[in-house]
Amino acid sequence: MARVAVFGGSFNPIHYGHLLLADEVREALGLSRVIFIPASFPPHKSPLHLAPAHDRYAMVALATAGNPAFVVSDVELRRPGPSYTVDTVAELRAASDDELFLLVGSETFLDLLSWKDATRIARLARFVVVPRAGSTFDPDSVQALKVLREIGQGRFVRASDPLAADGVLVVHATSLPISASDLRRRAREGRSLAYRMPDSVIAYIHAQRLYHG
Repeated sequence: MARVAVFGGSFNPIHYGHLLLADEVREALGLSRVIFIPASFPPHKSPLHLAPAHDRYAMVALATAGNPAFVVSDVELRRPGPSYTVDTVAELRAASDDELFLLVGSETFLDLLSWKDATRIARLARFVVVPRAGSTFDPDSVQALKVLREIGQGRFVRASDPLAADGVLVVHATSLPISASDLRRRAREGRSLAYRMPDSVIAYIHAQRLYHG
């Protein structure tokens, strides 16, 4: 049984921050693969500045090419309606016996009770919380413990804990000071995108005139 992480998001656009985070979590947890899943219709994101789903999928495919541990899935592009994580994880679970881990940022975890059927997600995949650099995420805070309790999990554990057979994992990974909103603004203003994402993705953005306003 392989250990596989699910890394969903709008990836609008994907950048080196996403890639480095995925690689460090893969290493920390001894994962076989990280599945990048671009959302077709993210239920918690405004569509105002969202590039078309097929373009965001293409950029993720370009960014992950060449790394055998990184794969990209179009599972949410093939499904109509809002891209709910519970539906995606259920589909992945039905398709294989892999041990699934779901990567989420600490801010996202604290907002988890607004997600569709978060408790079921926790039964289908193990949550991995990755605090952002400089984040004030406190696993012992009232808010964090409330989310933990509501999704039916007993504790937070470190990835390095040899006894961590259950619970929500907390993995600290390098957080690069790169934001997708800044990249979109740079593209719109005709500024450099270099050193922030793979050259293949930069070329795609320019060729398709994404985020150019």
